Amino acid sequence: MSRRPYIRAVSTSGWWLDQPRYVRYMAREVSCILIGAYTAVIVVGLVRLSEGAAAWNRFLESLQSPVSIYFHLLALAFALYHTTTWFNVTPKAMPMQIGQTQLPGIIIIGAHYAGWVVVSALALYLVRV
Repeated sequence: MSRRPYIRAVSTSGWWLDQPRYVRYMAREVSCILIGAYTAVIVVGLVRLSEGAAAWNRFLESLQSPVSIYFHLLALAFALYHTTTWFNVTPKAMPMQIGQTQLPGIIIIGAHYAGWVVVSALALYLVRV
C-alpha cells in the first residue's frame, strides 16, 4: 500500500472546456444572464411607459442604437438556444408515465414545440404583425 494516494489533477477554472457536452451545458447556463439582462430592459421599458409619452419615446429612441440592436439579436439567439436545449432535455427531467408504459421522449419534445408554435402564433396575432 502506498503512503501517497493518487490525486487526480482537476482544473478549477477550465474543467468545462474538456468535453463539448460540458461546453454546451455551460453555454445554456450563461444564456440565463443575457435573458435576465433582457428582462431588465423590458422592466425599464415598463417604468418609462408609466412615466409618460416623453419618457417612452426616449426609451424607444435608445432601443434603435446599434448596440441595442446587437444586444437584442444576441439575447434572441441565446433565448432560442436555451429553449431548444431545454425542450430536448425535458423527457429526462420530466418523464411521463401512462399506466405502466413510458411516454416516448419524442412526443414530449413535440408537444413542447407545438405549444411554443401556438403561443408564438397567438402573440403575433394579438400584436397583428
